[in-house]
Amino acid sequence: MVLKEFIDDYACVFSILACIFLTVTYVASLYIWKSTYSRDHPTTIKRRFFSVTCMMIVAPFISQYFWTEETLRKGDLWEHMGLKYSGIIQATLLPLFVTAVLFLGPLTMQFLSGTLKIYAEPMYWVASWQDLVWVRNHVMAPLSEEWVFRSCMVPLLLQCLEPSTAVFIGPMLFGIAHFHHMFEQIKSGQGVKTALLISSFQFMYTSMFGVYSAYLFVRTGHFMAPLIAHMFCNHMGFPNFGEISQFPPTQRLIIICNFLIGFALWCILLVPATNPDIYYNRLHWDT
Repeated sequence: MVLKEFIDDYACVFSILACIFLTVTYVASLYIWKSTYSRDHPTTIKRRFFSVTCMMIVAPFISQYFWTEETLRKGDLWEHMGLKYSGIIQATLLPLFVTAVLFLGPLTMQFLSGTLKIYAEPMYWVASWQDLVWVRNHVMAPLSEEWVFRSCMVPLLLQCLEPSTAVFIGPMLFGIAHFHHMFEQIKSGQGVKTALLISSFQFMYTSMFGVYSAYLFVRTGHFMAPLIAHMFCNHMGFPNFGEISQFPPTQRLIIICNFLIGFALWCILLVPATNPDIYYNRLHWDT
């Protein structure tokens, strides 16, 4: 009890330290296995699946231990972590729609190239679920990252920060966590300078996505909202602007316009589509 009271007195310090600890242990869990295999080898992927699953089980208890009495009074463990029934349909569909609007340009490229048709093929999904790299990128990575970096960390940050501030602070740790890919790139034969440039770019866009994901979480109060958005973004990948030049001039103009329209519509729709009232959210965003 004395330790708990001490933690409550210095809630902000311990909240930040707990978030750093969760970040370090999440990344460390990927490297506890001594192996010469690459990150895409089935053995490596399976071992890391086990590691992050263990991390997902432990992380909520670590997070809850550092919650203050005030946080505990506001709601139970599952509510704080975004696991609730009220508003779940809205949290599944609306953030996905808004995110898809942002990718209007890339989706237009897929439509014009005929790539969208493949999603209607059952064998595409069968083959995808049999591909461990696909499962890692589209399912396990978003699931574990959103659980640890959003559901477990954001409630800690909200103990001492305003929601509008917390959505910017937490994602910095999320972006830093992706720097571990740099060592794997060097190990695979890439130069240090090239690996650093690639990792710096990854840090930039993963931090930006982290802000968006954290925003969805605190606005909707649902774990499902950032999870679905994360899965969709991982599937789409970072837009390849270089591919635009491969289309005929008229289609090229349509694609560029849709990139701009998509971004403009996303800016317009983001706030009203994530109105906390739609999701019955009174826990993470009170304004």
